[in-house]
Amino acid sequence: PEPSREPGRPVPAGPGTAGPPPEVTPGARLPAAERTAQSATVREVLAAGGAPESLADAVVDTLGERAAQAVREDPWQLLSVPGVLPEQADGFARALLGPEAGPGDERRTTALTGWLLERAALRGHTALEPSALTAALAQQSVPDPEEALHAAIADGGVLVFQDALETPGAPRPAVPAADGGEDGEEEERPVRVLIGLDRYALAEESLADGLARVLNAAAPDGFPDAADWRAQAEAAPSPSAAELIRAVAAGSLVAHTGGEAARAEPAAVVRAAGALGLRACAATHTRDGARRIAALLARGGEADAASAQPASGGVPPEGSAVTVGGLLSGREGPGRDAEGALALDVLVVLDAPQLDVETAAALVESLPDGVRLVLSGDPGVLDPAGPGRVFADLLAARICPRVASRTPDPGPVGELVSGIGIGELNQVEAPDKEIVIVPVGDPAEAVHRTVQLVADSVPRAIGVPPEQTQVITPGHGGAAGTRTLNAALKERLNPGPGRFGGFDPGDRVVYVPAPGRAVPGTVVSADAEGLRLDCGEPVLVPRDRVGDAVRHGWAVTAHQAVGTRWPAVVAVLPGDAVPALTRDWVYTAFGRADRHLSVVQGAGDALPRAVAEGLPRERTTRLRTLLGALTPPAA
Repeated sequence: PEPSREPGRPVPAGPGTAGPPPEVTPGARLPAAERTAQSATVREVLAAGGAPESLADAVVDTLGERAAQAVREDPWQLLSVPGVLPEQADGFARALLGPEAGPGDERRTTALTGWLLERAALRGHTALEPSALTAALAQQSVPDPEEALHAAIADGGVLVFQDALETPGAPRPAVPAADGGEDGEEEERPVRVLIGLDRYALAEESLADGLARVLNAAAPDGFPDAADWRAQAEAAPSPSAAELIRAVAAGSLVAHTGGEAARAEPAAVVRAAGALGLRACAATHTRDGARRIAALLARGGEADAASAQPASGGVPPEGSAVTVGGLLSGREGPGRDAEGALALDVLVVLDAPQLDVETAAALVESLPDGVRLVLSGDPGVLDPAGPGRVFADLLAARICPRVASRTPDPGPVGELVSGIGIGELNQVEAPDKEIVIVPVGDPAEAVHRTVQLVADSVPRAIGVPPEQTQVITPGHGGAAGTRTLNAALKERLNPGPGRFGGFDPGDRVVYVPAPGRAVPGTVVSADAEGLRLDCGEPVLVPRDRVGDAVRHGWAVTAHQAVGTRWPAVVAVLPGDAVPALTRDWVYTAFGRADRHLSVVQGAGDALPRAVAEGLPRERTTRLRTLLGALTPPAA
């Protein structure tokens, strides 16, 4: 049968196919005794295939109560375990199956297809074009990549989507009838075919439906009238804040763009809504972001020295300024109503560019009918660490009003970063050494000068202590990556034997509770339960998770730094990191500095080239098309 051409919906695989596999019970939910028994059985299978027995718990967590049987019958299911590579799964399969384990085995190609899509999600894609998948399968020695992809689709391991490519909101053209009239049949429209995993497909479709629900919902009974909102707009601290308040009064979904200084405008919306008796809340990506927006709310929107305090300070007032994660979990914010929706009338989400599709979908699904939603952020920063580009897709779809702030970020650092945002690396006057360029010849010199800046130069010349200075570098590896820099900074700033799994009290760390989330903190102590951190609130990391979830944090990547600002930043640009430099990376790294920015410059002419030409890496997503199909473009 001809596959369905309904835009944005999965194409059925056809009759006679197995359909999607049944859900398995995650091993982490098994009773402790049963989980231990399952792990013991899995160890036997792993040992028979020559795989490390230490993988047993991860296999059970991933595949559930039938894990041993699953990997015995299909050894390539080992690829679903985080960290396992195709060559390792191939070796395991050969040991278990012998000559039967060939490169074209359908079990292998289906598992590889899912693995490739999961790897693509780590790079931000929610789906891939068939040509990209077949090329990647060919690189894994699959004999017939196109047939392998068809088999994976028929098996139900992946989904096919055909998304219409016409202008969002445009009517479908009718096919003329033979007599010159119109027979009402729709002309076949051009489509883009994509392959994806149901996990991200469902999240994008749920998010599109949820945003359309918010956009089209009528104001609830008792909602303040236009005159009330107009009075609040007239009292706003800036013209841009007044414009945003008027947009929220007129529409239920609003996009707001601007830099650090523009955060005062969403804060003005929260205060205005509160003054009108509405339940309002501001949610941010990080705890430091929540602290900064709480300071704006407390001070009537006027930025002051509070924004220059250390990133670890202060917990925002509950209910007015929270993190997105805390709001969804119920640890922060107003809680939920009897129907399970967030007890809110107005929600402002700052750092919206950091929303991945799954988090955004969970957030929108939690909103009550009639809520006012403002998504606010700086479109120049890096895309989220997780899959999708929710904020950029929303802006591109043009389905709701967009308010662009006219409030520039102040000072020399603000002027420099504003220029980078439009592709210009300008020379900026910095009379008080707000910006310092430190040329270096090689990565070893870059490490030496970075330690010197953090430990001596910045405290002496700028007055910012080492604990309030953040080092940002392009990657974890390399001669001047986070691992090397953190080792050198620890030796200088907090030497010790690392007696708690490589850490000592006083070490600056980054705690990663989940992929894509990085929380700065400090080591307090350790005991039999695990490592105890101060991350603005006490955190206990179990002993068996310390190696995976905690890293030293004097130096971080720009992705780990998004959403947080420090009084001083040292941006390290070693020559071996030139391929990683893009405009959005430079914009994000330099923009983390509040008062002072030192640039350890070993990239030479590659830095201005990256700013002028290094556009963000493209991500393949479906949200923009889905939004265009559901809603007409905003005027």
